[in-house]
Amino acid sequence: MSYPLNTPTGRLGIHDVERGPTTYSAALPVAAWRNPFTGAPSLAAVGTLVDHIAGYPNHARRPEGRWTVTSELTIEFCPGAHHLLTAGHSAPIMASSRTLGSAGATSLSVCDLTHDGLPLGHATVRSFYVDAAGGDVQLPIPTPEPDTTLPTELSELLAVEVAEAGGEAGATRVLRQHAHPAINNHLGAVHGGIVAAGLELVAAAALNTDPAQRPMHTASLRINYLRRLVGGGQAHYRATALHAGRSSGLAEAQGVDADGRLALTARLTAYRD
Repeated sequence: MSYPLNTPTGRLGIHDVERGPTTYSAALPVAAWRNPFTGAPSLAAVGTLVDHIAGYPNHARRPEGRWTVTSELTIEFCPGAHHLLTAGHSAPIMASSRTLGSAGATSLSVCDLTHDGLPLGHATVRSFYVDAAGGDVQLPIPTPEPDTTLPTELSELLAVEVAEAGGEAGATRVLRQHAHPAINNHLGAVHGGIVAAGLELVAAAALNTDPAQRPMHTASLRINYLRRLVGGGQAHYRATALHAGRSSGLAEAQGVDADGRLALTARLTAYRD
């Protein structure tokens, strides 16, 4: 099942392959998307795929009258994943998710990532439950819409813009998050997968400030969602390198909402491979 182009998943071409009752899977087309800071091929869109499909099994077993909100997201990429996705294969990235353990105050799902039949990585999403407040507590079923022409640049699809390039080592990289209805979730905040992509972009860029060096490729991304992030105003993502060595690096990233409040924290580990 495909999604309308005025939704976060539809903008990136994500479509569902299986929708339960125990396993949920979706596909993300491999596109020539690049980090707006460095111009290098980017894995950031995988965060949107993971939040989308790994959130489903948690949502499906929610208590009556409750809604799910992502509180933690992690992605671990296999060594060589970046090279696998830039090798010219047209096969989409596949993600298959299921719940792990029993549900309590939160629910945990796990997600396997593959590309062209080869392992690409592993991810988890933890969700907690909130009152539905009379809203639609069913899994959202998109409605058809007229064809829409979408931008081709990843930054435009995510509605982000480079605010501080921070080209020198140790400088802060900043992406401004514009308000755009097509990147919002059903609660009016920026979709959890869109913010995951924004955080990956700034953190990866913070570790790749010298084009003369072999690039560091994302190995893991760990995000904590503290509050919802609304685009526009002061909304932005920022990241700095905590360590950038000969073979590995660690960056810390944050997401700030429209009112200037801390909404997300993340850490990204990368390696030169």
